[in-house]
Amino acid sequence: MKVDLHIHTTYSDGAYSPEMIVDTAIDCDLNVIALTDHDNILSYPIAKKYADDNDKKIEIIQGVEINTIYKGYEVHILGYFPDVQNTDFLSMLKFQQNARIHQAKEMVALLQKKAGIRIQFEDIKKLVAPQGSIGRPHIARAITNAGGVANVMEAYAKFINDDSPVYVKRKTVSPHDACEVIYEAGGIPVFAHPIDVEIAESLIKELINYGLRGVEAYHRKHSPAVVEYYSTLAEQNGLIITGGSDFHAPSMSHGTIIMGKNFVPAWVYDELLKEKKRIEIS
Repeated sequence: MKVDLHIHTTYSDGAYSPEMIVDTAIDCDLNVIALTDHDNILSYPIAKKYADDNDKKIEIIQGVEINTIYKGYEVHILGYFPDVQNTDFLSMLKFQQNARIHQAKEMVALLQKKAGIRIQFEDIKKLVAPQGSIGRPHIARAITNAGGVANVMEAYAKFINDDSPVYVKRKTVSPHDACEVIYEAGGIPVFAHPIDVEIAESLIKELINYGLRGVEAYHRKHSPAVVEYYSTLAEQNGLIITGGSDFHAPSMSHGTIIMGKNFVPAWVYDELLKEKKRIEIS
């Protein structure tokens, strides 16, 4: 069994539609995937319907990735199997979405005023699927499309960084709130790609008190030594181990896609299902 529990679509900063993700995952011989768009859950029903209507043999899990900022660090909390009708869960997503829109609109105003780059909010909005999550990649692409820079990398270097006079930091819920809300909605909160967070180990231990139930040990950024380190940390603290490619787009450097390319053991999915049943019973 091949598993990938971290995949993005055009409803956040992914390059593929939910339908394309399903077809690509099958082409990669994946048996189980989780759709984990940033701060929204819109891609899952589309992918599920497409798979069911076309008799696509693949298991699709409802997931989400909540982007938080804590003590200056980007801390991402994955959530699996949440009750998507839960009021607090939906309120959290709404807060996150409004914050993304506010950030983009403020940056548009500053780009016009301080950098002379004439883009509109609609120029950014059209780069993401309807009601999807606007993020830094969309802002960078809009700047590039307007001719403000030569390419997206230059847009990031000049405008999408904390030191830029036009960059506006987004307001977010805390990772503590994200874990608590996901857990209370019957979901499984998981600390995503801990290699990116310098304080990951201490924060993981702290978040256990707020419902954290897993650590994403398997990730394309994680070397075998890092996988072992975070797997051990998870086991020592009674947490499950998850993993995925964190697929956003085809990898130009490798000449192929990354989805499903990093090894995630089949037992990871089994442990996720066991944790789901445990939460349902408790």
